[in-house]
Amino acid sequence: MPLSVRVSSWLAALAVYRDRRVLAILVLGFASGLPLALTGQTLQAWLKESGVSLQSIGLFALVGVPYTLKFLWAPLVDRLPLPILTRWLGRRRGWLIFAQALLMAAIVALAFSNPGQALVLTALCAVAVAFASATQDIVIDAWRVEILDQRQLAAGAASIVFGYRLGMLVSSAGALYLADQFAWPLVYLAMAALLVIGAITVLMVGEPQAQPRGDAERRFAEAQAWLAARPHLSGPVAGAMAWLYASVAGPFLQFMSRKGWVGILLFVMLFKLGDSLAGVLATSFYLDIGFTKTEIAEIGKLYGFGATMLGLFIGGWLMQAVGLYRSLWICGLLQMVSNLLFAVLAMRGHDLWFLALTVGMENLAGGMGTAVLVAYLSALCDVAYTATQYALLSSLTAVARTLLSSYAGFLAGAFGWPAFFVLTTLAALPGLALLAWLTRRGAETRLDSRRPGSAGIAAED
Repeated sequence: MPLSVRVSSWLAALAVYRDRRVLAILVLGFASGLPLALTGQTLQAWLKESGVSLQSIGLFALVGVPYTLKFLWAPLVDRLPLPILTRWLGRRRGWLIFAQALLMAAIVALAFSNPGQALVLTALCAVAVAFASATQDIVIDAWRVEILDQRQLAAGAASIVFGYRLGMLVSSAGALYLADQFAWPLVYLAMAALLVIGAITVLMVGEPQAQPRGDAERRFAEAQAWLAARPHLSGPVAGAMAWLYASVAGPFLQFMSRKGWVGILLFVMLFKLGDSLAGVLATSFYLDIGFTKTEIAEIGKLYGFGATMLGLFIGGWLMQAVGLYRSLWICGLLQMVSNLLFAVLAMRGHDLWFLALTVGMENLAGGMGTAVLVAYLSALCDVAYTATQYALLSSLTAVARTLLSSYAGFLAGAFGWPAFFVLTTLAALPGLALLAWLTRRGAETRLDSRRPGSAGIAAED
C-alpha cells in the first residue's frame, strides 16, 4: 500500500472520536467515575472533619466491596426486565435510568446522613452508593460493548476510561475545593446533580440492536427439559431453577466451552502485569532516589495523568487504524520497553529530564495498553451474556493484578531498584507469549474464528 494512502487511512481513523456513540460513552464514563471518590477519599475528608476516629475511617474501605463483587448480580441486570422502564426505553437504557436514579437517591441520602452523629447510617448510605454505582457500571459496560462496531471498541474503551478519570477528578479535587467554600451536604448534593448529565445522555442515545440470545435460550430449554423429567421439581421453584441455570451458570459455562479459555483468562491477567509491577512502587522509588514530593506531584502525577489520557486517545485511534491484534502487540511491547527506562533512571538517580521521559513513556504506554485491553475484553463477551461476562472479566483482571503486584515490595527489597525493574520488564514476556499463542493464524482462540452471535473482531490482522 502506498505511503500516502496509508497515512490517509490513519488520519481517517481519527474520525472514530466524532461518532455520536463514542461521545455518549465519554459522558457515561464521567457518570461512572463520579461516585467512586464520594465513598473513598472525599468521604474520608468529611469523616475526618466530623471527628470520626482513624480506626472507623479505615473500616470505610470495605464500602468499596460491591465494585469487586458486581459480577454476582450482573446476571440479573443482563436478563431481568424492569416493569415499565424496559418497555419504554429498552433493556439496557431502562436499567441505566433505574441505576442512575438509585445512585442519585443514594448520594442525596449520604449528603444528609451526618457522620458525626449517625456513623452507621452514613456507612449504610455509602454502601448503597457503591452498590448503585457498581450496578451502573455493569449496564454502561454492556451498553458500550453492544452499541459499538468492532473497530470502535478501543475508541469506546478510551472514551469510557477518559470520562471515568475526569469524573473521579471532579468528585475528588473538585469536591474538596467546593468543601472549602460550602458545607459537605451541599457538596454531595452538587455531585448528585451532576449525574443528571448522564441521565440526559441515556435518553438521547439509542438502545443497542437486539441480538439473538441463542445460547441462553438453549440452556433455558435444556433446564426445562431436565426438570420436566422430574415431576417433583415442578412449579415456581422449577421455573426459578431453569432461569438461574440459564442466566447465572450460562455465562460461565459458555465461556468455558471455548477452545483455550484457560489461556484467554491467563492472558487478560498477565498482559499488564509488568506495567502493574512497575507502577505499584513508583512513588516509593522516586522518593528513594532523591526526588522531592513537589517534583513527584508535578511530574509523576500531573504530567503522568496527561500522558495517560493521551495514551488512551492513541490506543483507541491505533485499533481503528491497524486492528486489534497489531494494537495488542504494539502496546504490549511499548509497556515492556518503558519499564527498562525505570531501570536506567534508578542508575542515573535524581535527573528531572529523565524522570519526565520515564513517566511520560510509562503512562503513555499504560494508557494505550488499557484502551486496547478493554477493547479485547469487550470483544470476548458473548452477546447473550454481555453484562455478566464483562463484569467477570474486568473483576478478574483487577483482582489478579492486585494480588500479583502485592509481591513487588519483596522483589525490590531483595534485588534492588535496577534489577527489580529489569524483572518487571521480563514479567511482560508471559503475556506476550500467550498473545502469540492466542492470535496465531488459524487458531480457534482468534476472535475472528468465533461462531456468529459473539462480539468478534474482523480478520484484518
